[in-house]
Formats: sequence, C-alpha cells, structure tokens
Amino acid sequence: MSSLGTLYTVSAPSGAGKTSLVKALIENLSDIQVSVSHTTRAMRPGEQDGVNYHFVDRDQFVAMVNDNAFLEHAEVFGNMYGTSTQWVKDTLAQGTDVILEIDWQGAQQVRKLMPEVVSLFILPPSREELRRRLTGRGQDDESVIDGRMQEAISEMSHYVEGEYLIINDDFERALDDFKAIILCLRTKLENQQQRHGELLAELLS
Repeated sequence: MSSLGTLYTVSAPSGAGKTSLVKALIENLSDIQVSVSHTTRAMRPGEQDGVNYHFVDRDQFVAMVNDNAFLEHAEVFGNMYGTSTQWVKDTLAQGTDVILEIDWQGAQQVRKLMPEVVSLFILPPSREELRRRLTGRGQDDESVIDGRMQEAISEMSHYVEGEYLIINDDFERALDDFKAIILCLRTKLENQQQRHGELLAELLS
C-alpha cells in the first residue's frame, strides 16, 4: 500500500533564511519536494519553465482561478502566483512530502482547503540580526530597510498560526530541527501503517 505524503507550509519574514533552509532540507532528505508555483511574471535569465515556475499569461491564470485549480493564489507587485491543487494531491498520493514556501496569508488559504496541512514558521534570532541580513550588500538606503523591517515584523506576528517554530540562529541546528519535524511525522502510527501495511499484517498473522 502506497503511503500518502505530508503537506507542509513554511512561512517566514524576508531575511529569516527560509529559502536556504528549505534548499538544504531537500538536499538532505529523500521523498520530499518543493511545489513549483504558476506565475504570470516574465521568465528571468537562467530560469526554466516547470523548474523555477510554471510561466503562464494572465488570461490562463485567471481561467485557472475560475476553475478552482489553485490551492492558494495571490497577486504580488502586479504579478500573480498560485499553487496547483492537482499537482499537490498527485505528488502526495505518490508518497512524497510537499513543501509550500508561502506567506501567512497563503498558509491560511491552504489550511481552509486542506486542514491536515502541517504549518511551520521560521524566525530570526533577533531584530538586530534580521536588520543585518536585510541590509545585505548595503545597496538599499535606510528608508527601504525600515520598510522591509516593518513588513517583516508584521509577518512575524503570525508565527502563532504555525504548529512548529524554528529559530534560525545557528543554520545547522535550525536545519536539524527542520529535519527532525519531517522525520518525526513520517514515523507517526498512521503513516507507518500505510507505508508498512504488508509487513505489519505479516508480523501479526
């Protein structure tokens, strides 16, 4: 009997290290994928359709919205982004875990349609460290950084909506915490019953 995968939403303010942690997790564990979103924004140099995003025009995207094809969708800076419900369900049915890198609003949308989703939140170790990360290469002026900080603080206030909280102070420790969550859920009784149904039947026969 094939095992159903687990769906995860991973939310974090800009600068918390979410993308780096998710990338490292995918490289360290098997049977787990990051969802590839649909978007109306233009493809950038080096990007590939179906790898970075599924690139569609606005009419196609709106048609998919009208067909309820998205688990969640949003418009950001004039571009539309969405997660395919069918792809998520098909991937989970193959026994593969799926990660949605998503903001708190998208995570709320997902929970309404798939309440079994597991929500994670990643936070920085301090405001000072967050500001240092947001400052980056020093190309933005203070007013831009101040705006990003306010957005980050607003995002962080929703951490209580997650089931799991990771503080990204030390990257390797944060990655270990992330892996521990995934591996722990894989060994829950109902998941093991699905994965090892034949073995359990044989042991008890």
